[in-house]
Order: sequence, then structure tokens, then C-alpha cells
Amino acid sequence: MSGGEQKPERYYVGVDVGTGSVRAALVDQSGVLLAFADQPIKKWEPQFNHHEQSSEDIWAACCVVTKNLRETCWDKAGHFFDLPDFLSWKATGVTARSLCSLVCKWTYSAEKGWDDSFWKMIGLEDFVADTYSKIGNQVLPPGASLGNGLTPEAARDLGLLPGIAVAASLIDAHAGGLGVIGADVRGHGLICEGQPVTSRLAVICGTSSCHMGIDHMVQGHAAFPELQVKATARCQSIYAYLNSHLDLIKKAQPVGFLTVDLHVWPDFHGNRSPLADLTLKGMVTGLKLSQDLDDLAILYLATVQAIALGTRFIIEAMEAAGHSVSTLFLCGGLSKNPLFVQMHADITGMPVVLSQEVESVLVGAAILGACASGDFASVQEAMAKMSKVGKVVFPRLQDKKYYDKKYQVFLKLVEHQKEYLAIMNDD
Repeated sequence: MSGGEQKPERYYVGVDVGTGSVRAALVDQSGVLLAFADQPIKKWEPQFNHHEQSSEDIWAACCVVTKNLRETCWDKAGHFFDLPDFLSWKATGVTARSLCSLVCKWTYSAEKGWDDSFWKMIGLEDFVADTYSKIGNQVLPPGASLGNGLTPEAARDLGLLPGIAVAASLIDAHAGGLGVIGADVRGHGLICEGQPVTSRLAVICGTSSCHMGIDHMVQGHAAFPELQVKATARCQSIYAYLNSHLDLIKKAQPVGFLTVDLHVWPDFHGNRSPLADLTLKGMVTGLKLSQDLDDLAILYLATVQAIALGTRFIIEAMEAAGHSVSTLFLCGGLSKNPLFVQMHADITGMPVVLSQEVESVLVGAAILGACASGDFASVQEAMAKMSKVGKVVFPRLQDKKYYDKKYQVFLKLVEHQKEYLAIMNDD
């Protein structure tokens, strides 16, 4: 099973100190009051129209009502799940957590387990006291069989038979990687043939920052309304139209060379990898006063290239840490865009493998189920049997010198951004 990332719900405690009581409420982001508690406070009247209250008594009342919220909300919660584990629990009634969910989202260490000191430091020592039963004290590897499979209730809801094996889950992007990275590549002329799977890098190109970055650059451009009209008239997506428009304006040169004087640093929402710096901003250099469809198409191209340059940046960081990557395996929505795929091949200098099945996340989830059923001895065996190569896109090595220069500029952009920040913060 796989589950997509969801924005976590956030709640707020409002405390009101009145003349006769302290009240507290738990409120969600929509302003809906979810729980309420109140506590009287003492009041003295030493003489007529003179009132006194104890600040210590008020604070004690604040503590009481806040603790009462715990009793009505926190203490009533039986378990806290990440979405993939919640779905597994609904299917099987088993509260075991996936190693993937806990390591990626819950600070769990695959080697050391939970860190008691962390939970105590942030005031959630309750988890430690109950041996982590609420957030997971049974941890299973993805693909492990959960309990006795589908419960009768879940089977009835799904229209399936009780007892069908259910696998410990993966986060959706990780399931996509599982669905593509283990494919049998024999006969495709790839250097990764015969090498360990660690020579392969799965790039999950979905509705994450890469997709939103392209949308932001395209939809915010003055020529976007014109693009919509023309794409609709041709019954094309806006990106298919932009790709064809780039082919029209490139003339005799390779399409990638249209951005010789336009460069983008794409981290408009911070950088996750390899810098892990949420303060970084997006950068564009080389803009002109004109804002026609040609300009939009070239800016779109520069943004696609910037994302591929970011992939190269990640690969170089991995190689500096001792890894060896030779082949990219792409899946997700953007892997359907031929320009996005070709730019990744050209800029990284590596062949790009596309899966025969477009929905790689679903294949990955099915691989987990196949392992849980016992039909395969290992996840690796299931990947080799169930993942299929659909297409291989090779880099145009004659363009290598150009993209090496683009990469030098790419690194300069973030270097300069940090320099600008240092200048502005200098006292």
C-alpha cells in the first residue's frame, strides 16, 4: 500500500482569563472549536467595589484547563498514524508501522529505534512512558505481511476475500521508486546491467516542488493567457504546446541552447536536497523587457533545465559521499514530458530509463503485496519480475560542453545568493 503526503492538521489552544473563571479551547485552522474546558478562579472583595485576584491562582487555573484539554483530546487518542500506516491498520487491524514511514517522517532510526531524549525534550514524554505504543513499537520492513491479512470488515468494504495478504507500506514516492528501479535491463545497452541496484537512481517527478516550480514560472507569465488559448485550439496540453513551440523557434541549433543567456535557480520554496536549506529563494537572470510567447517558452525551458541541473547537483553530492550512480530511472507525471526527460539525460550525462507502466507507484504498491503474499522470496526478486523497461533515452553527448557551462552558472547562482544574504546581514 502507498499513501500520499498530506499537509498535517494544526491546532491551537486559546486561553481566556475572565473575572470568574479561566477557559480554554482547542481550535482548528478553520476556526472551529473542537474541545472546551473551564476552571473557576478565586476572587476577594476586601471592601465594597474593591476586587482582588491571585496571579498564582490564575496561572494554576490556566494549567488545569489546559490539562483538561489533554484529557478530552490527547489522552483519548489511541494511536497516531502516518497515512500509509493508517490505511494498513484499516485493512488489517494491525497497528505495526512501516519502517519507511517512521524513518522518513517520525525521527525513528533504523539502527537505534526511538530516541527517548528527543521526545522528552519536546514535552512528549508520554510516548516514552507507554513504550511508544501510540506511535509504533512494532516496526516492519515494507512488504512484510501484516497480521492475518484483510479483516472481514475491510474485505466487505473492498469487495475482496478476508485473509488476503496486506503488506507493510511505503510512502508514495518510495513506492514509485520500487516500481521502476529494479527492472531487468538486459538488452538495452545500459552500463547498470550487471551492477548492483545502488548504481541506479530513481527520480520521482510528481506534484512536488519540481512540478510546482514549472507551473509557477509558466502560469505567472504575461503570455500565459495566450498560451492557454492556442493550446486549447490545438487540443494540446500547455506543455505539449510549449515543447512544439520551442522546436519552431530553435532553428538549426539544439533546443537546449535557447537558454544560453537565461538561467534559473529553481528553489522558490527552499532546497530540500542536497543543501537542506529552507531559506533559499528562486533566482532568474537574463530577463528581457519583452513578454511574448517565445519568452515564455524559453523561460519554461530554462526552468526544466534548472530542475535537471538540481538533479545533477544531488548526484554529485551522492558521489562525493561514496556512491556511484550510472543510470536514472524516472517516474511520475513529469516523466511523461519528453523535454523534461531529455534534459535530464543531457544535463546529467546519464541514460534515463522509463517504465513500461506509466503508473509506477501502483506497480510498486503491488510489488509489496506480492511479497506479502509469499509469491516472491524477496523484494528484489519481485522488482525484477514485475518492473519492465518501456523506453531508454540516451544523452546527446555532443552537447556536454554547453551543459557543463550551464552547471557552472547554476552553482554560481546559489553561491551569489548566499553572498548577497551575507552582505545584507552584515552590521
